Amino acid sequence: MTVNVAQIPGLAPPFSGHQATETLSPGGLPQIQLPTGHLATHLTSYANVKAVLSDPSFLRACTNTDEGPSYLPTTMPPEMLLNLDVPDHARLKGLANRFYSAASFMQSQDTVRQTLSELFRPGSNTDLMSEVLVPLTVTVNCSVLGLDPDEIPAFHQHAVEMQMAASDDVDSLKAHFAELYAYIEGLVTSRRVRGDGLIACLLDAGGNLDDALTPAEASAILLGSIVGGDQNVLSTLSKVMFVLLAESELWATLTDDPERIPAAVEELIRVLPLGTISTFPRVAGEDIRLPSGSSITRGEVVVADVHEANMDARVFPDPQVIDFNRSGPRHLQFGYGMHHCMGSALARMEITQTVDYLARNVPDLRLACPAEAIQWETGVLIHRPTTLPVAQGQELVA
Repeated sequence: MTVNVAQIPGLAPPFSGHQATETLSPGGLPQIQLPTGHLATHLTSYANVKAVLSDPSFLRACTNTDEGPSYLPTTMPPEMLLNLDVPDHARLKGLANRFYSAASFMQSQDTVRQTLSELFRPGSNTDLMSEVLVPLTVTVNCSVLGLDPDEIPAFHQHAVEMQMAASDDVDSLKAHFAELYAYIEGLVTSRRVRGDGLIACLLDAGGNLDDALTPAEASAILLGSIVGGDQNVLSTLSKVMFVLLAESELWATLTDDPERIPAAVEELIRVLPLGTISTFPRVAGEDIRLPSGSSITRGEVVVADVHEANMDARVFPDPQVIDFNRSGPRHLQFGYGMHHCMGSALARMEITQTVDYLARNVPDLRLACPAEAIQWETGVLIHRPTTLPVAQGQELVA
């Protein structure tokens, strides 16, 4: 049976984050209107999106201003890697890459599996979301960062509210951000962390640079780690599990042959939008000719839409079909080039290990309600199920 992702209920957020327009760019490309009112050239082909993401002449820093083109209702710390351009980005990303590698995160596989064994109760109905996936992702993130679990109440809810805040509730978003950022700054100055965790390693390495890592730079890097390593992983993981359990033949494929799980996870990440925003706007620093032959002019705002690129039929035949045997170029869900997501290895590891653990240990897991009955929540950045009620064994038929 062929599973088309477009036919699975709930996955698409209720709004796209931007509005379609009938206007064209100077180079004849479609434009969209951002929430800030700016017109942006909307790139959707895999080749064009990859080209923009690879080109450092497309700038991010100038979008992170009060009057800049943005999807967000407020600005972010300028020191965040997401907002940096060359040469500052290369210096900080080079430092971070030492610790955000696939090899370093693979060491946390046992933490994922041990935590799952403690959270999941075989033989009983449960809400997979609130009782397993939420505590799993924050616990693993604390372990990776070197934070004591007692610290969770100090930051976790602020991270949730930041991602899930309504786009028109700017005051709430700013308040939670201020609390979270103050907490992170306290971690940086007090080093209230384990010596073998990512935070301590990053601070130690940054202090040894010729151009030392400033407290603001360290805090900005850690902001992305604390929020993304928890909330973004949770959002993607919950949707992966929803799709697998909503489409029982997909789940059966993996329980019958768990060796296929890594490829299945990659395919599911390709087709699943994280939320309402697939990438952040950039501004062309010079005139550029794209692979399609179209031109981008200096100063033009561009949105390189990675979700649309992952649905390019010229690269991914039958792009909406979930195909665990798919081969070809790697998807762009984690970005590409200098702004490639530094937590992608953590996300891949954690999602893969979770699916593998559940497929091997609870092969008869199923949704305890129709897929259409699952409730969803959408914030300024992400979109995910609010609950995932599950049961085990065959459904009883009256």
